[in-house]
Formats: sequence, C-alpha cells, structure tokens
Amino acid sequence: MPGPVRWFAEHQPVTSIVNTIRDLFARQPVGDDIWIALAWCVGVLVVAYVFAMVAYRRKIA
Repeated sequence: MPGPVRWFAEHQPVTSIVNTIRDLFARQPVGDDIWIALAWCVGVLVVAYVFAMVAYRRKIA
C-alpha cells in the first residue's frame, strides 16, 4: 500500500468518531479519542471550506 494511503488507513477518522460517540452515549470515559475525532472533524471542515470558496470564486469570476 502506498505511504499516504497506509497512513490514512491506520488513522482514519471513522473509528475515533464512532468510539467517542459510543462512549459518550454509554457515559464512559472517552480518553484521547475525543480529541482525535474533533481534530478530524475540524480538518475535514477546513478542507471543505477551502474547496467551497475556490468553487464559489470560480463561479463568480
């Protein structure tokens, strides 16, 4: 597996987000998973925002 794909497979966001939600609903301690889940969510939000702004500016121009 190529390096970037392997890194993403080992650190993909779904597991940490699901584990965090499961622990929160079960009223269990979430540990470090919550910070990993929040970092992924913020990262995806920032990337989506950048792509949306680029597409918007191309449409306007």
